[in-house]
Amino acid sequence: MNQGTAQPSSQLDHAARNFSVLLSPTPRGARLARLLATEQLRAWELPLEAASHIVAELAANAVAHGRVLGRDFRLTLYVTGGTLRIEVTDTRGDRSVPRPQPPSPEAESGRGLVLVEALADRWGVTSGPAPRKTVWAELTLGAFPRWPAR
Repeated sequence: MNQGTAQPSSQLDHAARNFSVLLSPTPRGARLARLLATEQLRAWELPLEAASHIVAELAANAVAHGRVLGRDFRLTLYVTGGTLRIEVTDTRGDRSVPRPQPPSPEAESGRGLVLVEALADRWGVTSGPAPRKTVWAELTLGAFPRWPAR
């Protein structure tokens, strides 16, 4: 079952936003991750292109390499200060740490983390708690929007 929340943080005078959703580890779940992220970023009036590509790649990797039957993956977006952080958490922390590897020219896949590395200002992998791992990417936002008071 998919569950989503989008809630502003009142602790930082509306300078922080967060969104988190559980998605099925299927191609449909990966597509939905990108669509939901795009709509959330649009609602926050943030740039969409790089972030939506990063979400698509990380979600596709969670489905392809982090899938465990009956266990969802989590997409989390949050903005603090001038940074957008994208996290995708799956339940295959037992696998080796993902690393970008240049694919052969004729390969039909394998470019996801190379693309994430090119688009993100920073990215990495965090382990735990078992059996989870989180692949994250950060984008520094240029002109940071002002959030309306609620």
